[in-house]
Amino acid sequence: MEGIDGCGKSTQATLLQDKLKKNKIPFISIREPGGTAAGESIRQILLQTGYSLTAEAELLLYMAARSELSRQVITPALISGKIVLCDRFTDSTIAYQGYGSGIELQWINALNWKATGGRLPDLTFLLDLSVEEAALRRGSAADRMEKKDFYYHQRVHQGYLAIARREPERVMVFDAAVQAEIICSNIWQTLSKFIDNRTKMGSKHEF
Repeated sequence: MEGIDGCGKSTQATLLQDKLKKNKIPFISIREPGGTAAGESIRQILLQTGYSLTAEAELLLYMAARSELSRQVITPALISGKIVLCDRFTDSTIAYQGYGSGIELQWINALNWKATGGRLPDLTFLLDLSVEEAALRRGSAADRMEKKDFYYHQRVHQGYLAIARREPERVMVFDAAVQAEIICSNIWQTLSKFIDNRTKMGSKHEF
């Protein structure tokens, strides 16, 4: 689940969990950064306003948290046949640290590959919302990333759209300005079809 801060992705992740439970589909739900003891500590460093980090330091902290999460949580869950529903993953780093902060995309892609052991998302739901509307929804910025200026968030937004254009088969774009229930219904239709296709192929649900 991806999108700029304030787009409603966490709400959609919660709604999607309910759908998976009702349909008795095995899954785990995680967030980035976080999901492990080390990852949650790194999350505090990244989001607390008291820290001043260079763009490169920020990137490497995200990658450290991702490496722990990938090896300790994601890979074991996939091996056991569960869907992994992740609130942010590799695309966030490309959008925020790449397009937002200007770090070389080739370097980010290489680090993502190393951090995840080469396992990237099979399906991504991108909630598309204007930077202006997202700022209104967030209200007073709560964390270090949200406090970054309008033009930073605009670059991030454009970065997400660029990712979607490059990978239209993986990245599904949804209008985040409509009602949450409508978004959830559209996401569920897409995910159900994806799961059905994987089941017919005799493959485990890997995200």
